[in-house]
Amino acid sequence: MAYFAAVLARTGAGWDVSETELDDVETLADLTDLAREAAEDDDTVLVFIEQEDAWFAVLRIDGEDDPRIFVSDAAAAARSSYGAVLTDELIEQDGEADFDDLDGLVAGLDDEDAEDGAVAEDEDEEPAGGRGASPIGPIGDSELLTEFGMTAADLLELAGEGAAPGDALGEIAEALGCGEVLEAVR
Repeated sequence: MAYFAAVLARTGAGWDVSETELDDVETLADLTDLAREAAEDDDTVLVFIEQEDAWFAVLRIDGEDDPRIFVSDAAAAARSSYGAVLTDELIEQDGEADFDDLDGLVAGLDDEDAEDGAVAEDEDEEPAGGRGASPIGPIGDSELLTEFGMTAADLLELAGEGAAPGDALGEIAEALGCGEVLEAVR
């Protein structure tokens, strides 16, 4: 499947946008290094990735801080090599705890059902998709663009059902003030 990837480096004059190749990217560290190479000093760098209108991702790097990541559809992204780099990291950071909490919640509900006369399911049973499976829908830091005028609600709406990932990246770039520049490199 075809990918589009662009690096947006914040400069004193605005955003410098360039298309980039991800051929040498195998890990999140590789992607982070690629982004940092485009940075002026410790200014913000964003990486936009889209796969043929299946999903999009935004990676934000601020100096030496850990990267912040948002993926529009974790399940779709996990089926691609570049998307898996991002979703695996997000699930490792946050997902395991979320799945553990979900397991506890389900077990608690099953216990309540058992008290009400319903038959409880096996508590050792894995959640649908199994432990560590990618959730369907958005995952990551939906607030990574708030200081640039893109609220978490706006970003989540762009990732919603029926939204086109290519259009979403265009709208994000418009909010950043570099929509025309992004379209020029597409």
